[in-house]
Amino acid sequence: MRLMLAAYFCAGYGYVISATFIVAIVEREPLLAGAGNWTFALVGLAAAPAVMLWDLIARWIGYLGALIAAMGLQVVGIVLPAVTDNLAGVLASAVLYGSTFLGCASLVLTMAGRLYPQSPARMMGRMTLAYGAAQIIAPALTGMLAEATGHYDIGLWLAGGFVALGAVLLVWLRGVDQTAQRLDAEAKAAPTG
Repeated sequence: MRLMLAAYFCAGYGYVISATFIVAIVEREPLLAGAGNWTFALVGLAAAPAVMLWDLIARWIGYLGALIAAMGLQVVGIVLPAVTDNLAGVLASAVLYGSTFLGCASLVLTMAGRLYPQSPARMMGRMTLAYGAAQIIAPALTGMLAEATGHYDIGLWLAGGFVALGAVLLVWLRGVDQTAQRLDAEAKAAPTG
């Protein structure tokens, strides 16, 4: 449970930075001025099929495998605006971020319900508190960093680092938790129809 809570805290930290600042990050770049709202719309379009997509992926590689993959892609989506200021890179960031954040939330809550069937609401509540705590801390810290430095790069790298740490925690969980291993095996064995 502790590994899941820590991993979900990390996911919440990464999620909220792009959700909160993506428009400001894009609009702050002179070459991208005016593209912020379009970028945010692309995030929403990419998010629309995400839950179904990641559920299908989980049936191929297991819930933890899918969650680790989604978080890995999300890291790339989060840090891309810190690496590039061209429109193609920012739009790729929007698609990667948008197509993963809802998938991560859905996979984690599904896993919580299946890993703790005796009290899924309690576990889901704890997971939501961990995710929410990160959503309070991350924007405040990123805002202070952006104000001090004049850009969002450090905040983006920090958010990407948190999501990467969450993925590492899930890899660790997969290695040590037999219930999680069984859940992954059951997901792979389930019919995909």
